[in-house]
Amino acid sequence: MGFNPLKIKIGVLGGGQLGKMMAQEVSKWDLNLHFLDPDSQASCSTMSPNFTCGDFRDYDTVYQWGKDKDIITIEIESVNIEALLHLEKEGVKVYPQPKLIRFIQDKTNQKKFFTEHNIPSAPYFTLCKNQEFRESFEASELKFPLVQKLNKGGYDGKGVQVLNDESELNNLFKEDSFFEKKAEIITEVSVIVVRSSNDEIKCYPSVSMDFHPTANLVEYLVCPAQIPEEVDQKCRALALKIASELGIVGLLAVEMFYNHDGEIWVNELAPRPHNSGHQTLDNGAVSQFENHIRSILGLPLGNTNFDKMAIMINLLGEENYSGEVIYNGISECLEQNGIYIHLYGKSITKPFRKMGHATIVGKDLSECIEKAEFVKKTLKVVSK
Repeated sequence: MGFNPLKIKIGVLGGGQLGKMMAQEVSKWDLNLHFLDPDSQASCSTMSPNFTCGDFRDYDTVYQWGKDKDIITIEIESVNIEALLHLEKEGVKVYPQPKLIRFIQDKTNQKKFFTEHNIPSAPYFTLCKNQEFRESFEASELKFPLVQKLNKGGYDGKGVQVLNDESELNNLFKEDSFFEKKAEIITEVSVIVVRSSNDEIKCYPSVSMDFHPTANLVEYLVCPAQIPEEVDQKCRALALKIASELGIVGLLAVEMFYNHDGEIWVNELAPRPHNSGHQTLDNGAVSQFENHIRSILGLPLGNTNFDKMAIMINLLGEENYSGEVIYNGISECLEQNGIYIHLYGKSITKPFRKMGHATIVGKDLSECIEKAEFVKKTLKVVSK
């Protein structure tokens, strides 16, 4: 079957760093991705000739932009689903499927799905606007500490809060939400699955994640995950089961908790390229970004196994700096072998804003940790 990439118009809703890395990876195939993002200074705005500034949450904007595309995909979930459903009816292929994006947009739907399909997850109860917390709490038989999560709109630590006791109930989120038992976590684990439009399915190795104590963002990611082999196998099996049950086309990141009692709880899903897969750009696997495009085009999926140990560090804006960005320490980092710097094209830094990431690869964990600590100490994202 012939393949002419210059004749294929792939639209991507969202033009941030995930879109930028997607475009960089598939440019080697002469594929030109078309981006829609409301931020005129989004990461893709200066590197793609096919960038459109527009609101991906607006029905008319998405529909008019999408009519001439062959395939539409996403790098962010908060998009207009009705427009995508309309385009799908008119013959535009949309991956992941709009009904699945809408399903995953609501985290309570995810919790219900886990229960119905015997996927282990934290015990929970929901709270709608007209319900009283006390009534729902007592009926659930859960105890403090609890974690409150907004049904919709939360990301990167936003829309999530820990409630340690009744004294913190005055600060509850007012929007529809749910409460779950706080996990006693050894480490957080992520597994990225890729499933193609031809039903081929593969998963990347598990990765383990440490979070920034203030920003609640992934700060430190290790591949392969530092967990027992049997736990790794269970995590991979759960991720493959979820992707298969959903029938998703494209990438699915499955975030999990590995708890002190040995249990695995699935936390939440992301139907797109994910921060926990950035190391695939440098560790010897076919990257998550390339495999996502392969999957939506129905091309054979690439190798998901690494040949190098890797640690990934998010490069976050320093806490007391806002303004035009300056990266201190890049030269010192690039003097060392095995350190790869990826910047996201953001001209303005803010406290804890994701400005890039560094991947450190090596023959073993100790070598990677040594270099990762050097990067954390040396490379600082500040402003004038």
